[in-house]
Amino acid sequence: MENNISAFRASDNRNYEGVSAGLAGERKDKIENSGKKGLSVLDLRFSYEKGKEILHGISSVFARGKITALIGANGCGKSTLLNLIAGVLRPDRGAILLDGKDIKTLKRTIVARNIAVVHQSNTAPDDISVEKLVFAGRTPYKGLLKRSTDADELAVKKALLDTDTEKFSNRRLASLSGGQMQRVWLAMALAQETDILLLDEITTYLDIHYQLEILNLISKLNREKGLTVLMVLHDVNLAFEFCDEIIVMKDGKVTVQGDIDSVADEGVLNEAFDVSCKIISIDGKKHCVFNRKGGSDV
Repeated sequence: MENNISAFRASDNRNYEGVSAGLAGERKDKIENSGKKGLSVLDLRFSYEKGKEILHGISSVFARGKITALIGANGCGKSTLLNLIAGVLRPDRGAILLDGKDIKTLKRTIVARNIAVVHQSNTAPDDISVEKLVFAGRTPYKGLLKRSTDADELAVKKALLDTDTEKFSNRRLASLSGGQMQRVWLAMALAQETDILLLDEITTYLDIHYQLEILNLISKLNREKGLTVLMVLHDVNLAFEFCDEIIVMKDGKVTVQGDIDSVADEGVLNEAFDVSCKIISIDGKKHCVFNRKGGSDV
């Protein structure tokens, strides 16, 4: 059962709803038997408008100490799921479990000491310095008005070093490039000293150089610090390259969850994105080549 415990082929000649229901049952069993540590969601449902449900009973365990990507077509619910876990949204039903406890029963400071988040778009005053922004990551430990402690100073220094942002720590945000800015927001999240990091499309708006720079940095932090990383990605091949596990979503449901071999399947990706693709291997690594004409016909 292991990494690909919940993998299935949505394009097989089986009833989609029946398979989906069985898969959800498997995930619930896995959550109940996974022990207390880590992050999971159980039967999560959400709607922005009454009667128009966006997420339909999602249950998943997110691998501890691994990098997991959420992929799927626009509007499938990836960012909604991440924002629910981050506490930006509240579920209509179901639970988000942190070390076996529903996060709605925990104090916000406790959650913030365990889960950090970097969104696709973040806002802060243009004239604030990099160092001051990164210090904001210490808020769960010292509040807004208390003086910084030696522990705060050390955490901020480490976060700046880990993200290679200490060299412009005195610069104003307005003077930074897009790639530099994302590293600063990542530094602020690291200053929280959490075990779990949520990333919502942080490579969007970046060119390929900065996309690879950010993802290599995240991979390095995962290896060195053992961070559990859950991130929304649009690029399937970047997910194949940098992630240990991938969750594929479609129409507010999880269709596949597993390792790269489980997800790197033409049927799975055709179903998820409504396109035609071919899986090829280069130097032993899986890559997805999409039909330039799009659509579901080869």
